[in-house]
Amino acid sequence: MIEVRELTKSYGTTVAVDQVSFDAHAGEVLGLLGPNGAGKTTTMRILTCYLSADAGSATVAGYDVFEESFEVRKQIGYLPESAPLYADMGVIEYLNFMTQVRKLPKSQRRERIRAVIDICGLEDVIQKDIGELSKGYRQRVGLAQSLIHDPPILILDEPTSGLDPSQIIEIRNLIKNIGQEKLVLFSTHILPEVSATCSRILIINNGKIVANGTPEELAAQEKGEEIVHIAIRGSQDAIEAQLNELEFVSQWNRVDTDNGIVGYQIHAAQGSDAAEALFHVVVKNGWSLTELRQESVDLEDVFLNLTDKEQV
Repeated sequence: MIEVRELTKSYGTTVAVDQVSFDAHAGEVLGLLGPNGAGKTTTMRILTCYLSADAGSATVAGYDVFEESFEVRKQIGYLPESAPLYADMGVIEYLNFMTQVRKLPKSQRRERIRAVIDICGLEDVIQKDIGELSKGYRQRVGLAQSLIHDPPILILDEPTSGLDPSQIIEIRNLIKNIGQEKLVLFSTHILPEVSATCSRILIINNGKIVANGTPEELAAQEKGEEIVHIAIRGSQDAIEAQLNELEFVSQWNRVDTDNGIVGYQIHAAQGSDAAEALFHVVVKNGWSLTELRQESVDLEDVFLNLTDKEQV
């Protein structure tokens, strides 16, 4: 649905987007994660035809963002960080106005307004002016306008910015539900956003994509190995002799011994499914297993390591 190749954009001597390339597909929620000033918003503005790039190419739903911008705009719903709302308009009045801006046939307008009210949970505020609404409901109205023409692609820039914790959860759930049918590309600098919402993550820093993958893939890449914690009731000598024979185990450390139970931290080759293999070893030898868990790398560690490396 989105193909970006070597996209570059500068402001004077500052390179905001530096040869960025990525693909995005229908049915996924793709998070563009990076610190403030990393190039997230500039990338989105190019994809929504708000800005032109200096070099590279980008297509949205098969249309070139530089040569076919009007066709691109028909395929996307866009919610910028500051939602384009008119405080003196009523919610229904505003949504009806947006159906006209999007040039929907009159016969479809009532149906689409009702649909986005249901999707975005606006039933309780449809009689109010936008200026009377809380920040959370205003964001819902902004999301509703991006959906009014039923586009296959949603591009959301910092959609939970300024919301309280309960409002953030509500908007996250909305995004996840919408992402079951549409491509959703959204930017954020808030780590819990992507781990709670996204099926895939692009980490951008200093205008460059520095990582691309699912949260699990990024964690695995950062670790470079699997680390398993295991506690076994059995002969310590026999257990350690067995660990020394396992090809996938690169290193092990005894961490605890108590009442015949011995604990180990085991380092294994990435992709070896070490936890499952160790379970079978324990069963085969007739030992008792009292603990088995695979250590995970927090997404925060991945993010900080990747962005710090780029800044060195």
